[in-house]
Amino acid sequence: MASFGTLNWAIVIAYLIGNLLLGWYMSRRIKTSEDYYLGDRSAPWWAIGISVIATYVSALSFLGGPAWAYGDGMAALAIHINYPLVIFAVVVFFLPFFYNSGVASIYDYLERRFGVTSRRVMAALFLVTQAITTASILTATAIVGTFVTGLPVTTVIMIMTVIVVLYTLMGGMNAVIWTDVLQGIILFFGAGLILYHLLGATSPMSGALESLAENNKLNPLNFDLDFSMAPTVWAGVVAMTLFHITVYGANQMMVQRALAAKNIGDAKKSYLLMGYAAFFIYFLFFFIGALLYVHFKGQPFEQPNEIILHFANKLALPGLMGILAAAILSASMSSMSSALNSLATISVTGFYKPLIKPDGDEKHYLGASRVFTLIWALLIIPAALLFVNSKGSILETLTAVASYFVGAKLAMFGMGFFSKHTTERGLLVGVAAGFIALYIIKAGLPFSDWQPPKIAWPWFVVIGGGVNIIVSYIASLILDGRQSEWHPQTVVGQRAKFKTENLAEKDGNWYRVPGKVEAITWGLPVFFLFIMGFLYWFSTLA
Repeated sequence: MASFGTLNWAIVIAYLIGNLLLGWYMSRRIKTSEDYYLGDRSAPWWAIGISVIATYVSALSFLGGPAWAYGDGMAALAIHINYPLVIFAVVVFFLPFFYNSGVASIYDYLERRFGVTSRRVMAALFLVTQAITTASILTATAIVGTFVTGLPVTTVIMIMTVIVVLYTLMGGMNAVIWTDVLQGIILFFGAGLILYHLLGATSPMSGALESLAENNKLNPLNFDLDFSMAPTVWAGVVAMTLFHITVYGANQMMVQRALAAKNIGDAKKSYLLMGYAAFFIYFLFFFIGALLYVHFKGQPFEQPNEIILHFANKLALPGLMGILAAAILSASMSSMSSALNSLATISVTGFYKPLIKPDGDEKHYLGASRVFTLIWALLIIPAALLFVNSKGSILETLTAVASYFVGAKLAMFGMGFFSKHTTERGLLVGVAAGFIALYIIKAGLPFSDWQPPKIAWPWFVVIGGGVNIIVSYIASLILDGRQSEWHPQTVVGQRAKFKTENLAEKDGNWYRVPGKVEAITWGLPVFFLFIMGFLYWFSTLA
């Protein structure tokens, strides 16, 4: 602890106190449970956009991104080239359905489209997967805390949990958004500092790029059709596009802050910021990892997620470890506070309110939301400890675990938007079939010697979602027959509703009806083509 130094401790403590003060300041605006879930809709779109970015670009990216690129080189970036396509789909189809509903839970849509059982199944899946994600974020933070301070992992996890719970309990979604803004600034400042010094340590750049090329770590565009490999262009453009659509479009934690926007235009703009910025952010993290490979000459590390910390420690610059620790704490706290608020939101609106206390007043539900925030914080601590001994990149490990569940999310919302004949009974049969298919692909057939071919985890969403969709459609036809009309909560049904009820398709310059595309949103597919061209040029630099 003494080696961390007074200056570093002062930076970290000042940062933590700043978050608590911001949470206390925002607590004055919390009067109802809706204020806790969505704030008072006072946050500008750019703050919500930074919050969206900071939430997903967590310590998993700050630590796990460089660790991943250290092992796989810039080819690992292929998993993250799809964000313009992802945000295009979310802005055009998902946000209009959710924002127009006027509710805090995106799973309310499933109840309107299919029924209450579908809503509860998906809400339960969210609670499980988000708890796992939050636990992994705590673990990533504990790695930093233990490395820089010498404190035990358990101690770091407990301290982090207490601080995040305190300001989340006080300020709700307003605190989440504005602390995310603060945390995002610190996060990218820390990453920029590391890159600046790393460029100096690996200069000349021509030599660094040549070294990467010689070790087959420079080219981010791997067009190999090997389905056993995770970082390929095909996995990134096909499988991971579908994966990330569920992350940004069918994930309560991500969408909830967009629902807190003043209007649908601000909701869409906040997401467009991510669509145009995400590639550069992930390029930064993966390029840092590639340069670390050059700097350390590819030497193995027992814990790859500590590589960036080893480099910072070697620099021995006054205050750098404090800034870096604050940056990674920022990333973790941003994601964790958002997760706890969303877990509480779904616990209350999806289960507690309809099943246990349907007649409570707003004061009661606000109190219940804060109690569930605390309960989920306590539940994720044991799960976080299980991640401590994880080998390899935490980012890759987490994404692989989550890939088991995204197929169900993708199918349920996709069939809801675009299918005329899918019914709730058929959909639930499809969800079960998707999980069974993934189990067989991973473990083989029970009571049989047959072993499945090796398939990389990004393709699990394609397999699980594909089986889910096919079985759901067939089962719906068998169980309930063909439907005579499009459901009002489908894209076709929404367009018909806006037309027959003479509703305004636009709010200002932004479409309220699903499936309509603004000019700036059309820019996202064009930007994707720019990314592909840039990466091809980058691969020729050596």
